[in-house]
Amino acid sequence: MNNRLITIILTTLLCTSLSAEDGHRLWLGYTPADRATVHAPASSPTIDIAVDELHKYFQGSEVTLQKDLALKKTLGNEGFTIQMPSSGPVVQAASDMGLLYGAYELLRQQAIGSQQQTTVTQVPAFPLRLLNHWDNLDGSIERGYAGKSIFWNDDNRPIDVSLIQQYARANASIGINGTVLNNVNASPRMLTREYLLKVKEIADLLRPYGIKSFLSINFATPMALGETKTADPLDRTVARWWRAKAKEIYQLIPDFGGFLVKANSEGQPGPGDYHRSHADGANMLADALQPFGGIVMWRCFVYGAKHKGEDRVKQAVSEFKPLDGKFRKNVILQTKNGPLDFQPREPYSPVFDQVRKTPDMVELQITQEYLGQSRHLVYLAPMWREFFLQVPARNLAGIAGVANIGLDTNWCGHHFSQANWYAFGRLAWNPELTSNEIAREWLRQTFCQVSSRFIDTMTEVMMSSREACVDYMMPLGLHHIFKFDHHYGPEPDGFKAEYPLEWCPVYYHKADKNGVGFDRTRRGTDAVSQYREPLASQYDNLSTCPENLLLWFHHVPWTHRMRSGLTLWEELQAHYNRGVSEVERYVATWQRLKPDVVEADKGDEQRWNEVDQRLQHQLENAREWRDVCLKYFGSFARQ
Repeated sequence: MNNRLITIILTTLLCTSLSAEDGHRLWLGYTPADRATVHAPASSPTIDIAVDELHKYFQGSEVTLQKDLALKKTLGNEGFTIQMPSSGPVVQAASDMGLLYGAYELLRQQAIGSQQQTTVTQVPAFPLRLLNHWDNLDGSIERGYAGKSIFWNDDNRPIDVSLIQQYARANASIGINGTVLNNVNASPRMLTREYLLKVKEIADLLRPYGIKSFLSINFATPMALGETKTADPLDRTVARWWRAKAKEIYQLIPDFGGFLVKANSEGQPGPGDYHRSHADGANMLADALQPFGGIVMWRCFVYGAKHKGEDRVKQAVSEFKPLDGKFRKNVILQTKNGPLDFQPREPYSPVFDQVRKTPDMVELQITQEYLGQSRHLVYLAPMWREFFLQVPARNLAGIAGVANIGLDTNWCGHHFSQANWYAFGRLAWNPELTSNEIAREWLRQTFCQVSSRFIDTMTEVMMSSREACVDYMMPLGLHHIFKFDHHYGPEPDGFKAEYPLEWCPVYYHKADKNGVGFDRTRRGTDAVSQYREPLASQYDNLSTCPENLLLWFHHVPWTHRMRSGLTLWEELQAHYNRGVSEVERYVATWQRLKPDVVEADKGDEQRWNEVDQRLQHQLENAREWRDVCLKYFGSFARQ
């Protein structure tokens, strides 16, 4: 029997659908086998989960979990090895969590039909692998496109224990070990006793899955709650309040992870309100958390406060480079992957070049705020891999992803948006994994009984989808020309006098009769100088700047000859048209693959229809982007 046939038979056994597929099972839709004998260490909440998962879903007859503290030197607290003797797999680790991660890896390899015959050793690349939920206490989610919060609600309903456990299981299966439970635009009420008791309930459910709970905090919380007269971080009464609050939190949640802070950005309070530095504010909080082992993740997403008038993409470096080395050891700067705001394509943030003495972690956005939200099929792993080619994982203390999860039955609004949650976890564990292999893993586990043709075809669709999105939205380095506030759809002529200029699309493309693009060269705002060499010189030169970032760094004449031989205006038209053509191809491909999905699994018609509806809408929106943008830019180019 050949390997391909074995794989098809195995995945059929693992993924038999018993009812309509609504997407709620995510990539974990295994059919229970209830057959394996699991030899394991002494019972613990985490070991019990590993044993239960393997007993239910492992297709072999026997599997062994072995804990060996001596392995901590090589595997750390979370790594594991899997050996494959003839008697059955042996998972070894130094901790209970290492064994649980090993159990999930064994089930993943089984599900995708590629069980290893040699020893597998895995250690996560980052110690911190977090989801950031932008969930509000009333149940709404900022930039959430999949329904209301799974944690909070506005009518004081009890926490859905089963749902939180399903969430924890999904995260543990891909190695995520922390979650920030609330919005970075945080309510001061988050730290009241009422809500801390709810955090304790959630933390107790997440803990057996190796997930620490973190909270976003409002910097002015003690003053907003009427318990201090100020929020000045150098005021002794303020520091004393935070120390007492930290003690209260750790009495409830001994493994509490720490605070995430958005300060002095987009109207949020911060130490700058009292002429103090970000280091003053972060260090005050760090001192409160330090006795308990907690950390402060201080976001570098700041603009429009201290450096008004400066090119927005330069402001984070201007703000934080002078403070480098002045933060406490338990402070980590959390920086978005790009210097602007989660655009479909940006260069990496120069903070990663300029801040060297303070630990830094990257913040990625899983929820597709600027990439079609949960209405477009856009696979984000290629974008994140692009970042890691510029910023090595070894330079980072952790990784955070703004979550795309809500109460929608399929968790993410779009069935294919689940792939971005999955891909984030896999890259957080191992940023060397390729986008292609992650896509294939997700497809094989999620669409269980489909043909190899389906896997191959949809892998190609996923792999090309991010570039298609860039093409039909903002090619060649165009950026931030979305409609105001909700950021869905094009508005290249966007300008509102009552808004800060750096929120307006016209600020970013600067189209006129002479050309288009933002001059960030040494002759312009000199943003190029914030990058390390040789990139600074490469970006500064029109002839060497990568064309996919051309209009990010240069104001370019419409008649400029591109490497293709086309003028800039002709090239821009070609990209917009190509982006739309790609989505037309996706729609036709999905239609053609209907028998592969529906006939292979009679319960999967619901999911096929829901994806089809999303693709039809994506095509409509892609055409809108092309038509609006070409009409607008054409009004300048044709002069």
